[in-house]
Amino acid sequence: MSKWHSFRPSPDAGAIVVDDLLFRFLVDLEVQKAQRLRYCVSLACLSVEVASAQTREPPRPSLTETIAHDIRGSDVVAQWAPAPVALLLIGAETTHVPSILRRLMALLDTTTCSAGGSCYPKTAASAQDMLRQAVDSMIEAKQDGGNRLYVAS
Repeated sequence: MSKWHSFRPSPDAGAIVVDDLLFRFLVDLEVQKAQRLRYCVSLACLSVEVASAQTREPPRPSLTETIAHDIRGSDVVAQWAPAPVALLLIGAETTHVPSILRRLMALLDTTTCSAGGSCYPKTAASAQDMLRQAVDSMIEAKQDGGNRLYVAS
């Protein structure tokens, strides 16, 4: 299987998990499509500290697999270099991002979570702007003590 193929944890899973190169490519394509069809696309970056392995009994799926299973099939999850987990949320506006991330965090066994989000066309004019805003917001949330979600405005 080439690096361009996605990983789907199980047939009934939600989103696909991709590598960072494919993720950047998909963000760019989706923003171009959103420009033509006039809809919103959001991006969220998560920095998550999970509970230590000693507190867990059975082995669990990776964080990206867990998140992918619990979001829509139209969305994309990646382990992306600037953020441990990045989400491409198709058709989601900035007002949707906090509730989506709160729901995901409630499902995860985390000790600390910092997240940043951005949205085309609400906060960003291009795919590069979205990527930068989401990462910058995540870093700011982490620096402000963690367990925060900042969405670019």
